[in-house]
Amino acid sequence: ALVLHADHGGGNNSTFTNHVVTSSGTDTYSAIAAAMASLKGPRHGGANNKVMEMMDDIKANLSNWEDTDAITDYLSRMLRKEVFDHSGLIYGLGHAVYTKNDPRCEVFREYVHKLAADKGREKELALYPNVERIGKALLLEAQNKKAIATNIDFYSGFVYDMLGLPRELYTPLFAVARMAGWGAHRM
Repeated sequence: ALVLHADHGGGNNSTFTNHVVTSSGTDTYSAIAAAMASLKGPRHGGANNKVMEMMDDIKANLSNWEDTDAITDYLSRMLRKEVFDHSGLIYGLGHAVYTKNDPRCEVFREYVHKLAADKGREKELALYPNVERIGKALLLEAQNKKAIATNIDFYSGFVYDMLGLPRELYTPLFAVARMAGWGAHRM
């Protein structure tokens, strides 16, 4: 997870912030502090936390996690800002840099399946591909796009949960991983 989260180019929020602040000629501490500050939001460093909150909400509101009609209805209501956090977002689907697919997610997904089997959480994992598939179809229709990538944050919170890590550590873990990428960009 740390290697996959290290960095993937200058177009993401925290790395862009690092570039902008670095361009002012400031010191490393200030550039890294600014990049870290950009992680706080639910659309970047806090995304895996929002995915976990969203999945908790779905699990709490759907009695049958395998009922694709119920999942479709609930996700449609999310997009209409009627349920969950009323943002109109399905967290973990879509990415600012990766528009067709997130290669980090493709690598990570295999690990998620193995870990879920080891931890006896296959039933819970089964909800994820359904939300992913249905959510992407709804987003493609609503946003009139050709492709939407599932990003690594869709699964990373679930992995951290299976490893017994508290949610308060998810964003700091992301920051630890990004330090290598930010440092490389500064150099």
